[in-house]
Amino acid sequence: MDSEQSDIQFWFKGFALSLLFINIVGVIMVYSSSYIYAKEVYDNSSYFFVRQLVFLSVGLLVAYIIGKTRFDFWTKYAHWINGLVILSLILTFVPGIGVEVKGANRWLNFGGFSLQPGEVLKYSLLLSSLNYFEKFGSMDRRDRILLALFLLFPLALVLKQPDYGTFMICFTGVLFACYLSSFPRKYFYSMVPVGFIVGAGLLVAQPYRVARLKTFLDPWQSPQGSGFQIIQSWMAFANGGVIGKGLGNSNEKLFYLPEAHNDFIFSVLGEELGFMGVTMTVILFLALIFFGLKMMTHVKGRMPALVGAAAVFTLGFQALLNMGVVLGLLPTKGLNLPFISYGGSSLVSNFFAVGLILCAYNHQKRQEEKAQEVEDRLYANPYRSSETQRGQDLFSHL
Repeated sequence: MDSEQSDIQFWFKGFALSLLFINIVGVIMVYSSSYIYAKEVYDNSSYFFVRQLVFLSVGLLVAYIIGKTRFDFWTKYAHWINGLVILSLILTFVPGIGVEVKGANRWLNFGGFSLQPGEVLKYSLLLSSLNYFEKFGSMDRRDRILLALFLLFPLALVLKQPDYGTFMICFTGVLFACYLSSFPRKYFYSMVPVGFIVGAGLLVAQPYRVARLKTFLDPWQSPQGSGFQIIQSWMAFANGGVIGKGLGNSNEKLFYLPEAHNDFIFSVLGEELGFMGVTMTVILFLALIFFGLKMMTHVKGRMPALVGAAAVFTLGFQALLNMGVVLGLLPTKGLNLPFISYGGSSLVSNFFAVGLILCAYNHQKRQEEKAQEVEDRLYANPYRSSETQRGQDLFSHL
């Protein structure tokens, strides 16, 4: 047991250190990529930097609180939590509460405080879907259908907003959770191709998505229009070279590259820190995923291990998508880089995922502590102690 405990602590330390360094990179890059824009627009060069520190503090608090809760709470109330997120998604379409930005209804506004429910959905849907998949065999047909509709409904709302990027992250995360779970394989393997066919159909169902796909295939068809952002991103990486131009010396953030401190912050990182900085960031995310998944393999509780692994996967998958978009390997889509891009909803939601991972880790620690208490009581038993002592005395005479 001591060996198992040391193993999980080793993987936990690796996960925590990777997360720490990623957030340090994030805070530095938010300031570096935004201070000129913030000075021009808000007359305060530290505007985004200070707000990001506040969001980071809130996120750490959320992760700490969730990590200290008993894991049974999250399995017991998974559907209720997801139901609250679904309600918040519905409210994005209510005038006066929902906020339309660039033609999309993705935000809620409460007295100057903004929230993007789709960010939370990425993880609340994981909790609810895993609960569904693990109990699928014990449910009757009616419950299976009703709960399946309950899981599909928020995905439909996200498409309605529209937010195809969040839809893909949620959909892929649920598929991964389904694969890990005890969901019948005959249903899973038939569901996967159908799901991807539907996803591809949705991709070409809207003219603006088709335009983005064409831009992805050849951005030079419209260098001053739809291809402008990805071309500027490529220029940033090209300017960075091997070692970069140095922190604060990016040219692309000077109002050339849209969303420089948000969705395309990785481009600014590439220009200022070069290939070395890009490689370092990729390694940090790979380490986060590797250590997180290895840690979950040492968690004995099935549901804690499943939820933790699915949360790690979703964080890593989102990072992969953002890097792919910014490098021009995937069609352009508004996706942030976890823990590095500016944004309160994203950062706090990602720390919600970290909290679930910590909760799974602490669940394992509690189980080990209980086992140790039982073992200590067993060896503290006077009868057992006397018998053990007699045995030792017997062998001492031999």
